[in-house]
Formats: sequence, C-alpha cells, structure tokens
Amino acid sequence: MKVLKSRYFSSDEARHGKLTKFVRIAALIVADMVVFNLSYFLAYMVRFEFSMRSGEFGEFFSAYADNFVFLTLLKVFVFFVLGMYHSLWDYAGSEELMKIVGTSFVASLSAVACLMLMQQHPAMPRSIYILSFIFDTALAGSVRFSYRYLRSARNRTGFSDFLSQFSRTPAVKQKITRVMLVGAGNAGASIIKEIKANPVMNMHVEVAIDDDPAKTGQTILGVKIAGNHSEIRLLARRHDIDEIIVAMPSAGRRQIQTIVNECNKTKCKVQILPSLRDLIDEKVSVSALRDVNIEDLLGRDPVKLDIKGISGYIEGRIIMVTGGGGSIGSELCRQIAKYKPRRLIALDNYENGVFELGDEMKIAYPELEFEAAIGSVRDHTRMKRLFEKYRPHVVFHAAAHKHVPLMEFNPSEAVMNNVLGTKNLVNLVDEYAVERFVMISTDKAVNPSNVMGATKRLAEMVVQEKSKHSHTAFAVVRFGNVLGSNGSVIPIFRKQIERGGPVTVTDKDITRYFMTIPEAVQLVMQAGAMTEGGEIFILDMGEPVRILDLAENIIKLSGYVPYEDIDIVITELRPGEKIYEELSYDNERLRKTAHDKIFLGTASEPSAELSAALQRKGESLEKIIAGHLALMTEDEVKAWLHSVLPEYKETEKRSVIRGVKIEDE
Repeated sequence: MKVLKSRYFSSDEARHGKLTKFVRIAALIVADMVVFNLSYFLAYMVRFEFSMRSGEFGEFFSAYADNFVFLTLLKVFVFFVLGMYHSLWDYAGSEELMKIVGTSFVASLSAVACLMLMQQHPAMPRSIYILSFIFDTALAGSVRFSYRYLRSARNRTGFSDFLSQFSRTPAVKQKITRVMLVGAGNAGASIIKEIKANPVMNMHVEVAIDDDPAKTGQTILGVKIAGNHSEIRLLARRHDIDEIIVAMPSAGRRQIQTIVNECNKTKCKVQILPSLRDLIDEKVSVSALRDVNIEDLLGRDPVKLDIKGISGYIEGRIIMVTGGGGSIGSELCRQIAKYKPRRLIALDNYENGVFELGDEMKIAYPELEFEAAIGSVRDHTRMKRLFEKYRPHVVFHAAAHKHVPLMEFNPSEAVMNNVLGTKNLVNLVDEYAVERFVMISTDKAVNPSNVMGATKRLAEMVVQEKSKHSHTAFAVVRFGNVLGSNGSVIPIFRKQIERGGPVTVTDKDITRYFMTIPEAVQLVMQAGAMTEGGEIFILDMGEPVRILDLAENIIKLSGYVPYEDIDIVITELRPGEKIYEELSYDNERLRKTAHDKIFLGTASEPSAELSAALQRKGESLEKIIAGHLALMTEDEVKAWLHSVLPEYKETEKRSVIRGVKIEDE
C-alpha cells in the first residue's frame, strides 16, 4: 500500500500537525528558560533568608547575572538532548517524573562544571547548587504535570488516579508478550498505564503507532511513537512484536479496516478496543479488548437512522414479521422491539427459531406483548386466520427459500414459497387494510441466473403490481449478502477451519457484497418509514468483497496461516452461481433518497403472460402455481420461469457492468 505522509491526513493537515508540534516544543523551551532563571533566584533567596541586601547575595548573584544567558542555553541544550521536549506530557506518568529528576540533575551539574572550568564562578555554599537543582526539578515538573492534571480532571479520571501513577510496583522480570500499540491517544495511554500497573499480565508495550504526524518521534508514558500505520509490518519485525493492540475507539470503520488489514499482514495476534458506541458506560481497559472480527474488515460505518420516522409507524402498532425465526427476521424483531410496538408477532414455519426468540424477548423486553405464530406463508387458509386474529398494521416479509444450490434442485418449492407465499401475503395485506408491507429481496433477483433469484424477482413484481391497486404502502428492499446469516459463507468457512480445512472457494475471482445483519435490518426499517407505495429500495452495499480474500482473513482471524496451517482449495461454481452479483439492472437508473445509504430503483414491467396472471385477466398466478406446477417436472418448472421472466438466464458467468450511475431526484 502506497502511503504519502499518512493515510488519513492531507498535506494541509500534516503541515498543521507539524506546526502544532513545533509550537508545543517552543512553548516548553520558553517556559524552561523562565524556570531555570527563577530557580537560581529562588535558591539565592532561600539561602540568604530572603535578604537581598546581604553582601554575599550581591556577590554571588552578580556572578550568575553575568552568565545567565550561557547557563540558560546550556540547560535547554541538556534538556533537548535528553528528550525532555519529545514526550507527550498530556499523558505524563512516573517515568516522566524520574526523567525530569535525572535531566535536571545533569543540567545543574553541567552548568556548575562549566562555570568552574571557566573560573567565573566564585566559591559558594553547596546549598545553592542543591536548592537550584530542587527548584529546577519542581518548576519544570510543575509546568509539564499541570497540563497532565488538567486533562485528567477534564476526562474525569480524578486526582487520586493521577497520584496513583507514581506508586507503582516495579514489574517482575519474566517472559513477557511484546506489544505494539496502534493509537497514541487517551485510550492508548489508558492501555499502557494498565499494562505497566499490572505486571501479572506479562505484557510490555515496546512501540506505539499513530497516524498523527505531530506525534511521530515523541513518547507516550515512556513508549516511543515510531511512525504511522504504513510502518506496522516493518516495526513488528524490528521489535519482534507478539501482539498488536488497536486502541482507536473513536476511529471510523474504514480507518479501522485499513489498520486491521495492515496488522493482518504480520503474524502477530491482533486485538482491538470496541468503538466508543460500544464502550458507553464502560472504562477503557485491557479487559475491554476483543479479538478482531470480520465486521472490522468490512469498513462500514454505523447507520444513521431517522428515529422519529421509524417510531412514527411502529410505536403503538401491531407488527408482524414473517420468517421471524431466521437470521434477518429475528434481528428485525429485536430492532422493532426497541420502538415500543403494541404487539409483535414473529411468524415462521420452523418452531425452534421463534421459540428461542420468544425466550430472548421475555428477558430483554418483558413489557412487550410478543407472540410466536407457527405457519407457512404458502398456506393461504392459515395466513387468513392469523390476519383475522392479529389485524397487523405493518408486515415485514422476510420468509423465503434462499439457498441457491438447494433451490436449483427444488425449483417447484422455491416457486411455491417465494412466489405463491408472497402472493398470499399481498392479497391478505390488501384485504385487511394493512398500512405498510415491506418485502426483503436480494441482489440475486437482478438478471437472475438461478431459480432462487428468479423467484425473488417474480415476488418483487407481485408486490409492485399489487401496489398499483391498493391503499397499502408496498415496498421492496433489495440488498446483498449479510454476515453470519444461516447458510452464508462465513459460518461455512468457520466450520471448515474447525475441521482443519481445507477452506473451499468456488472461484478465485468471485466477489460478493456484504453488510452486517443489524445494518441491513436498520436500513430495511428506515426504508419502511420512507415508502409511499410501489418502490424498490436498493441498499448501499459498499465495495464488493473478493471471497478468496475473505477466506484468507477468516483463517488469519482464527489464529492460523493461510496455505500453511489451513489450505484454500478453488473448486468450481455451483449450479446457478455468478462470479459477480448486481444490485440493479443496467438500464435501471438509481435515484438518491433522503438517506445516503438507500437508493430508489426503477420498476420494470412484467412480461405479458405474467402481467395477465397478476391482474387476473386470465388464469390467476395462484392457479398456475398450485395446479400446473404440481404436475410439472423440475425442468418444466424452470422452463415456465423462463417463459414468464425473460431476463432469467441460466448462465454461470456473466459480463457485468459493476458501476452504477446515481442521479439526484
């Protein structure tokens, strides 16, 4: 990676950082010049009992006055050579205190020795030397520690914490873990202090890294700040580092992603402090450190939500979530519960998921009226009974068959669940005057090359067609893969690693879009607040991730070395699998919305046959699915999908335009 100065600082910021550094050093030098002369004056005053009329006072003080410029510059020089202007004094501790004492002693001794060699210093009581040294130490230390204390007080660390820094038990010499600290700020200082105060940790911070150019070359609590993140690998080898601690809780996700990627290029163990959002009400400490997870490598920043808008359609309402026991559905329930609905119904055909979710909800939200309903969306009679019973105001439709290879061999089931199930719901939603209906879709519905994607595209069209003739606000939210969902690539890789490998990747060039489950769900809820009816909302998935890179990173995060401890095997594309996924059609112009991570797609018209079925101008879609498909072979089902959805093409590799032009409203 090519880095100029610093990855996160422009040339103007770098210049500003250097200027700040020079101003700080200049201010310290000026303060020390005042201190050195004041300490001599105070030493004479104390020695001669504050009597300036004494003949001895005048004799000795005039000798000093003749040489005060030389003496002042000499002491400044000694302080500079011994590094007194290269420490971050806002984090000063016991090491800096001892450094002040030692440096003041050397400076005082040097001044006296030079005067004697020049034979310009009359013999004077030794108490003058001792007192000037004491005042040098006290005043120089006061200048530095006053700022340290003010910062401590401002950050509520308290005066007792400040004093406790000077009463530490020396570390016992033993085999220790050599640590590199990334981030020389408040959090980094806290980590260093805790490590130094607890020798039983068997850790020692050897070197620190920070991208602020003003800090390079300085020290923090006795630890040298040796450079920026581009030098992590070099410094890790040079200092024989065992572990890297990333202490940057206020940094953005993209900054953390870049840092962690550099750390992963070493063979060191990597730990990270959670973000400030996650550290609320918790103290920054070593105990807060956690292992790096795959979310840290995505570089995705937290989602900003319109809390008022979301509360407006959820608070006090009856909400139903289909597929409520699945990864997306259960997270929807968790997030919805925060907005105080009157009742929350999790509907699923699989009982275990909603059963476990019910137990979780009782503990987390004891006041919430939560109910688990068992049933399949493809069963119209069961769905009608549930709508009659609960009369929901809002329905989130997350129920679907989504595993691509399985659906290739079971196309009729995919059609029954994804298409007929959605058709049942939209009809009931319209019949029972539900206020909003939000369907979860997938990037695989764009130019579908597999049965799952084709059925989800048909489901999108079912929703859009119903929105033309209904008072319900229907919306579709389309996004890519989510980390950790059932059957996704991450859990598969982890199971393969647990078995000792190999990790299998279907193609070395295959890429996918990823976001976390909570992020996807928050944006789905945000889109629900924005819908007026008939929209296809497309989430900003960021940059596509190469699956081979993902596999290598997961192996590293598991503590192994790719291709050495755990091998990676390239297999072949599975049935219906693409090299690249798309979030929109080439001719589908995306428009911006009020939210920077949500875009609005343009609805495409269904084929004539499908349009007739959707509008009940001929044989209804329900009859086609329930009757004809039951008698079809799997190949005939796929042929029917091709007939009603011309864009469905069973191609393994597709030439894709990966960039999408986004236009303002």
